[in-house]
Amino acid sequence: MSISAYELSIPTLQRGFAVLTKLLDKAEAFADEKKIKPEILVNARLAPDMLSLAGQIQRLSDTAKGAAARLTGTEAPSFPDDEVTLSHLRARIAKTTDYLASVPESAFEGAAERTVTLKTRGGEVSSSGKDYILGFVLPNFYFHLTTAYAILRHNGVAVGKLDFLGRT
Repeated sequence: MSISAYELSIPTLQRGFAVLTKLLDKAEAFADEKKIKPEILVNARLAPDMLSLAGQIQRLSDTAKGAAARLTGTEAPSFPDDEVTLSHLRARIAKTTDYLASVPESAFEGAAERTVTLKTRGGEVSSSGKDYILGFVLPNFYFHLTTAYAILRHNGVAVGKLDFLGRT
C-alpha cells in the first residue's frame, strides 16, 4: 500500500481541526453552563511557561499552513496571532481549513521526495517531505492538539478520549 504525501497530511490535519472545533463547542457550552467568561478558557494554560489555549490553536494553524506550503513549494497565508475569543479561534480554524482545502492534491506530486527546509532557532533543518511529515508535522500538530484538549480538560470541560479521537 502506498500513501501519498497529500493523503498522509491534509486529510489528517483537516480531521484534527474538525475535532478541535467540537472541543471548542464543548468549551463554549461549559462556559455558558458554569457562567464563566469563555476568555478564561481562551487564556488558560497548563503551566506558566506554556502557551495558552489560543497559542496552541495558533501553532496548530501555523503547522498546518506551513506543511501545505512547504510540501507544495508555495507560500502560506499569514495570520496575525490576535485571537482573544472562542469566536476568533473558530475563525482562525475556518481560515486554516479553507486554505488547506484550496491546495489541490495534484500540487503534492513529488512532495514525499522534495527537500523541505525548516527554519528553526538553531538554524535550518532539511529533510525529505516524507520525513518532514512524519518527523515534524504530525508530531507537532498532535502535541498542540493534545495540549489544547488537556487545557480544556484541566479546566473542567467534560471532554474524553472519544472526543479527542473524533467519532467517525
